[in-house]
Amino acid sequence: MPDTPMFQDTLSYSGQNFRDAMRPLTMATGSTFGARAGVRPGDPGLTTSLAGSTINVSPGTALVSGQGIYVGVLTSTWSGPLTAAHATLPRIDLVYLRIWDTDFDASGLRKTDVVYLAGTASSTPVAPTPAGTQIYMPLATISVPASGGGSPTVSLAVRPYTVAPGGILPLQSSAPSTPYVGQYYDDQTNLRRYNGSSWDTLQKVESVGWTTVTLAAGYTQGDTTTNGNLNGPIRYRKFTERGTDYMEWDGGGQRTSGTQVSNILNAALAASFRPAGRASFSIARNATSITGVANSASVVHSCKIDFNQDGTVSLVSATAGDTEVAWFSLRGLRYALA
Repeated sequence: MPDTPMFQDTLSYSGQNFRDAMRPLTMATGSTFGARAGVRPGDPGLTTSLAGSTINVSPGTALVSGQGIYVGVLTSTWSGPLTAAHATLPRIDLVYLRIWDTDFDASGLRKTDVVYLAGTASSTPVAPTPAGTQIYMPLATISVPASGGGSPTVSLAVRPYTVAPGGILPLQSSAPSTPYVGQYYDDQTNLRRYNGSSWDTLQKVESVGWTTVTLAAGYTQGDTTTNGNLNGPIRYRKFTERGTDYMEWDGGGQRTSGTQVSNILNAALAASFRPAGRASFSIARNATSITGVANSASVVHSCKIDFNQDGTVSLVSATAGDTEVAWFSLRGLRYALA
């Protein structure tokens, strides 16, 4: 059946017409005529707080979904008393923004206001649900411990956000239902995109600082003028790429005295920086003889280094001869930790 076209001269419109016309201005829900309710991201309005035993909700506006989309406006701060705590059991209360529309709820009212609904005390409390035919949007829950069990706390997690079609929903505790291909949302840590069958995590551009190591006795850090073949000091950093943690190494060192040891570091790396399996590489090192080391004139340009599961870093081997090193480089080494 044809309906009244919107925004034309000489025609009259009902409230329902205007509420229906608001639907395309906010994000869809995946159902016909569905429209997402919520506050705008970054809008400080309609924030619930506690001052002692007084509940306060700041002025603000939101889109409330019911019979179409209502624009709910609270023009001044709403305040109300918190129900006293139960003697022995905790409870969870609900604060919500309600649209009174007598055409649908038979309330005799047409207004926007805040409602506080105390929950039922229980050993496993849950937030209450408004009864009857109500058009509303949750603003906050208040966790009220048993008497003497501490102060009540406010959570805004139930308050939904809404954005224009194609916008990114922020601070979502779960993925949007019935998503469309190309939909984005913020899962409170990552930006996610729906590819048609699953949600992809978009790679963040990370800026990860370096940690310069302390070397074991007999080794000195490289620099850019004399030591370590001018590779700079040995340092490392851990970063995440495509969901996997990696270690990256840089710089070089110089063995100044003694024999090679099982760990060129003065202490093992912390557990979170250790690989699940040994990571082994051929690395550049000196190609000249070492004073006092027999046969060192025949050394080649590389040797083996192991990054071990116990957090040690070992040059191979630790015996004198052709495998001894003066300088060595770790620049550009990278390996997955898992």
